[in-house]
Amino acid sequence: MTSRQRYEGILSWFQENMPSPQTELNYDTPFHLLLAVILSAQCTDKRINIVTPALFDAYPEPRDLAVASVDEVFEYIKSVTFPNNKARHLVNAARIIVDEFGGELPADIDKLMKLPGVGRKTANVMLSVVWNKAAMAVDTHVFRVSNRIGLTDNSKTPLETEKTLVANIPENLIAQAHHWLILHGRYVCTARKPNCLECGIRQFCKTYTKR
Repeated sequence: MTSRQRYEGILSWFQENMPSPQTELNYDTPFHLLLAVILSAQCTDKRINIVTPALFDAYPEPRDLAVASVDEVFEYIKSVTFPNNKARHLVNAARIIVDEFGGELPADIDKLMKLPGVGRKTANVMLSVVWNKAAMAVDTHVFRVSNRIGLTDNSKTPLETEKTLVANIPENLIAQAHHWLILHGRYVCTARKPNCLECGIRQFCKTYTKR
């Protein structure tokens, strides 16, 4: 099987079986999605969805969060991983959004990455989810699944994975493919014990077909 055939088979299956994939983080505005994604680093979406309703109510706009103290924010997020650092990230990110971007989130990867707590993965999540741009956010699931099923070939870094996927996935499907790979890695192609017999794309999987 060629790489092109593998990509076409996998993408076709997802298009047919998961036509409208969505982030599992709950949010109501782009600003609140940003907060949720920053908080989700090394933490489960389930945990983040528990703490964010009260956080969102307390800080509906960047200007509200920009004048908050780190200690105040910590009380809302103390049950997530690394709450001290993340509380500082949220407050400082809000201040930069207000002071440098006029209170509006920038739809630009370099500007987004100026925000504390926002790396390339988080910036790409925002670009793809909020603005439907052809941005591929590579988290641990995307990195692992891409290598395992053969969309990448022993990729060594998330950036290498991102470049390979973007080069091989049609531009109009990149934002969806980000969700497809995350959800597949979260529920089917899991890290310790992939559920190959329940996998709809196993006939295209490089690892499965080598068995």
